[in-house]
Amino acid sequence: MQENKRIVEQVWDYTKHAKYYSYRPNYAPKTIDMLITLAKGEKAGNLKVADIGAGTGNLSIMLLERGCEVVSVEPNDAMREIGIERTKGAKIEWVRATGVDSTLQSGSFDWVTFGSSFNVMDRTEALKEAHRLLKGNGYFSCMWNHRDLNDPIQQKAENAILSIVPDYTRGVRREDQRPIIEAHKELFDNIIYIEEDFYFHQSLENYILAWQSVKNPYWDLETKEGQEIFDKITAKMREVLPQEFDIKYTTRCWSARKVG
Repeated sequence: MQENKRIVEQVWDYTKHAKYYSYRPNYAPKTIDMLITLAKGEKAGNLKVADIGAGTGNLSIMLLERGCEVVSVEPNDAMREIGIERTKGAKIEWVRATGVDSTLQSGSFDWVTFGSSFNVMDRTEALKEAHRLLKGNGYFSCMWNHRDLNDPIQQKAENAILSIVPDYTRGVRREDQRPIIEAHKELFDNIIYIEEDFYFHQSLENYILAWQSVKNPYWDLETKEGQEIFDKITAKMREVLPQEFDIKYTTRCWSARKVG
């Protein structure tokens, strides 16, 4: 597990990206409300949640605002430090660990969440770890914000990317997560899918800053070549996008109940 943890931290090192996460939209609020209702069921008291791959605390903060007791797991020091600062004074614990080796106590949580993080780890191992952490009948949820590519602004942004990187794809984060969950029926059942559209008001410059939080194999901002590709993409975006806009996203979430 320690070797797996080391590899995850190296391959998905977000140190240089962490400070740009504040420019990304958070998840659709009504979706989070519905998920809390699902996870709470007939339970009394506040939900105890393990937020895995918590990053700079975007989802964790939404959970805290809704009365959850949160343990946020994040292996990247830069991300975690920002998250700790953002949640200062709240009832939250931050842990330096990964989603496949969280170091948390078995059977301690009502709900285990992966906000834009399930795709950066071995999903089978992450499901096993979530199962271990959950109490009986507890729920696992993984979610992402997806750009709505039918939105005119998003279409222009996508075309700007494709003009520079013709083979650009969005990877596992865009896939239907049902097959991987169904492949582990011994761990989870009662799969529930939710999606919610929303608009996010953003300036062009903040939109470009939000793109600097993105880590993918097409442009590595750690390299001169990667920075040059990114600069070409953002130059195209500045040509075709207005200075301010409302831009459409969809929060998509898959949840499932622990078996056993």
